Amino acid sequence: MPSRTTTRRRQLGSTMRKLRARSGMTLEEAGRRVGVSKATVSRYETQCGPVKWPIVDALCREYGASDVERTAVVALAKDARQQGWWSSFADSIPESMNLLLALEDEAVREDHFCCVYIPGLLQTRDYSTALQQANELRLNRMEIDRLVDIRMKRQEILSRPKPPHLWAILDESVLRRVVGSPQVMRAQLDRLLEANETTQITLQVLPFSKGAHAAALGSFVILGAAEPTLDVVYVDLHAGSLFMETDDELDRYRLAFEYLRAQALDMEVSSSLIHRIRKEL
Repeated sequence: MPSRTTTRRRQLGSTMRKLRARSGMTLEEAGRRVGVSKATVSRYETQCGPVKWPIVDALCREYGASDVERTAVVALAKDARQQGWWSSFADSIPESMNLLLALEDEAVREDHFCCVYIPGLLQTRDYSTALQQANELRLNRMEIDRLVDIRMKRQEILSRPKPPHLWAILDESVLRRVVGSPQVMRAQLDRLLEANETTQITLQVLPFSKGAHAAALGSFVILGAAEPTLDVVYVDLHAGSLFMETDDELDRYRLAFEYLRAQALDMEVSSSLIHRIRKEL
């Protein structure tokens, strides 16, 4: 993937590729129908170089896209070069985080399953700082503050006029793992209780009593786009990050999340458990 490709350009390429595949056309045939070369059609699908929205519009019509699909894709083409708020931080963050921030900036929903730490969008500053301090790669205070500042800035998407809906399922171990200190952890649990009272956040706890579950292999996030075919699964790995977007991958993780939702405690009982764990600290 080219460095710092915007999520719009990435989504545009993915959508144009899927629409053409659905129509059964070859690159050469699609180009001939709209008067451009095979290479141009390929470039539009591979996220390389600029795009012209009239050509995108024409290709969508040839592919038999619906009016809703065509309108959404043309809007992507018109805004494909737009960068997000994090561009000023880009030189100091990994490319994988750059992509995560881009996807998150345009998500209409985020489905999190967490079995190690509180999701970044719900972390307090002190909790986030303690996590960075525990990193096996020792960072100086300035580097830690910068990373925490980025995380705190990310949280502003939850206070937008139209925020994404955040659905977080937390394994009970996440609540019982004391990060920083008991005082830091109590404040973090207070933050979760407060979040669970808001309309755009749904918080559930998966208790130990449920035993084995649908995501025993680890945490994941489903970043939901306005067009479901553009959803992306994000998995944070020790050696890097993994982004998955094939239909089979999305179906697998969506099904896992549905199972987890069914196994987890409801919001009210989840808050009661968080209260109880807080008192034990």
